[in-house]
Parts: sequence; structure tokens; C-alpha cells
Amino acid sequence: MSERLDSKLEAKLRDLEGRFQDLARQMSDPGVVGDRAQYSPIARAYSELQPVVEQFRTYTAVVKELEEAEELLRSTDDPDMKEMAAEESRSLAGSLESLKQDLKILLLPTDPLDEKNVVMEIRAGTGGDEATLFAEEMFRAYSRFAETMKWKVETTDLSKSEVGGIKEVVAVIEGDRVYSRLKFESGVHRVQRVPATETQGRVHTSAITVAILPEADEVTVEIADKDLRIDTFCSSGPGGQSVNTTQSAVRIIHLPTNIVVQCQDEKSWHKNKARAMVVMRSRLYDKMMREQHESIAAERRGLIGSGDRSEKIRTYNFPQSRVTDHRIGLTVHNLPAIMKGGIGELIDALVAHDQAEQLRQVKG
Repeated sequence: MSERLDSKLEAKLRDLEGRFQDLARQMSDPGVVGDRAQYSPIARAYSELQPVVEQFRTYTAVVKELEEAEELLRSTDDPDMKEMAAEESRSLAGSLESLKQDLKILLLPTDPLDEKNVVMEIRAGTGGDEATLFAEEMFRAYSRFAETMKWKVETTDLSKSEVGGIKEVVAVIEGDRVYSRLKFESGVHRVQRVPATETQGRVHTSAITVAILPEADEVTVEIADKDLRIDTFCSSGPGGQSVNTTQSAVRIIHLPTNIVVQCQDEKSWHKNKARAMVVMRSRLYDKMMREQHESIAAERRGLIGSGDRSEKIRTYNFPQSRVTDHRIGLTVHNLPAIMKGGIGELIDALVAHDQAEQLRQVKG
């Protein structure tokens, strides 16, 4: 028979199933149903356990079916029955291996930030106008991907180039598990193509940087009023053209770190200030996390790399219509679809790679 889960892992899953059943009983209690404060955390815990428990129940059912098929294979002398039982055993054994792998993935420790909304920052790097054009295209691609995920994208700051590209854009993306899907996008994205202004047909290389910051709330990052300088100014469009004659745009400077955030997308000063504070908290949280990571992992940098955003993570080659993610050695040849927002294939591969790395430490 195909090897079953490690006994300790199976015991843990049975405990989770018991906990799941207990939560189901609580959710059917009229006293709990009528108390929103009590019901909400129970329902959330139930929802989190449901995929694991359902998978485990499928696993136990397949184990039983496999035992029955193998018993039939041992006990019968009928050639046809033996062949049928052998074929069924092979099929069930394959299903069992797949279910075991899925269960191990479901039991992996979750990143506590995965549920967070994000602040996305895209900046044009080397390459002049061509870099700004690529920054604009990538922001559009991410925005289209967000639409497919039913996420909400709100631009808080945007600086356009004279050719219609983007020098810098900051946006807040809200929705279901945004950080879990976008967290691997931080880094340098390189583009190779022939610019429209190139008369000799030569391929140029340009780059942009993408930063994905988990949105930090007020509890996570406390900011003292004395540490902030808040300025107001008129919103402006490309080339300095005024789009709002009122002092509604907001620039916030965090004095201890000199981090500067501005927001001019909303017509209301209060809304712009609130959006700017979301970005400020996220940047401060990211700075705090990176400093903590540096202090813990400095000695490992020579072995695994710094993880710094200056590292090139992906190349988009237009002449060959291919995209290569250098971290996992993945190359796909569907660049037009990716630039239209079809980046899910790349994200899925990165998530799977991350899970595989974690699974190396899981036994059973």
C-alpha cells in the first residue's frame, strides 16, 4: 500500500477535525448566532479550518478505498478481478500521493501578512523615457490583474513623464489576500526591446523598480504627531498644469527618518491626508521589518543573497516575446498576455516554489 502520512501529522489532522466539529456545533448555537462579537471569530476560525478538514476527509476516504482494493487484489484468484483491483490500486495510490502533498501545503505556517492590503510603488529606473513607458505599461498590467481578482486600486501619487510614461506611481490595492499574491513582485524588472524612437532597430535595456509593502494599521505602527510635518499644496497634472486650485494635496514628512509621502489624487484634503498616512505607515513598517531582517540574517547574506530590491528579478524580452523570472529559472513565451494583466501564471509559479522550499522541512 502507498505510504500514509506520518502518524504525528495524521494525529494533528484528527485534532483539527475535532476542533472543526466543535466550531460547527458552536455556530449552530442560537446564543452564539445572536452575538455578533462571539460569532465572527468562530466563523472565521471555521472558515480557515474547512479546506484542511475537507481535504483530510477526502484523504481518509481514499485510504479506505485503497485498503479495500489491495485486500481484493490479495484475496481473489480471478484474473479479471485481479487486473481491475490492480488498476484501481494504482489510481488510488496516485490520488493518495497528491492528497498528501496538498495536505502538507495546507498545514504550512501562513505568513501573517498574507491577508493584508498593499501599497504598490513603481519607479522608472535606468533607460530614460523608455523606462517611464515601461513603468506605465507594468502599472496597467498590475491594475488589470487586480480587476480579475476583484481588487480595488487607488492611486495616491502619480508623476508622469513628458512622453506619457510614469516616473513614479504609488497606489493602494485593497481586496482578498492581496499581499499573498503580490509579495514576490518586489524588485527590479528589466525590459529589452526596440524603443519607438530607435531608428537603427537596436534593442535597448531599461529597468523599473517595483515595491510591494503590506499595509500597516495604526496599531502596528504608531506615529507621534510631533514626528510629522504636514504641508499642503495645489494638485498638478503633467507638466505642472493645475488640476485643482485648492490646497487639497498633502505632503507628509516623517522627521526622524526623512521619509516623504504625498497624495493629490483626492479633491478632499482630509482624504488625501488619510491616504498619505496609509502609505507612510506602510513605508515605516517596511523599513522596520527590513532593519530587523538585516540584523538577523546579515551572516547569511553571502549564501542566499540580500533580498534587496536592487536585485534583478525578472526580464521582459519583447523581440522574443518571453519573460524570465531569474529567481526560479522560469521562462514563459506569452509576453503579450502578461502585459495585458495575465501575470497569474508567474505568481502561481512563485507561490509553488515558495511552498516547495517550505515543504523540504516537513516530514511525513
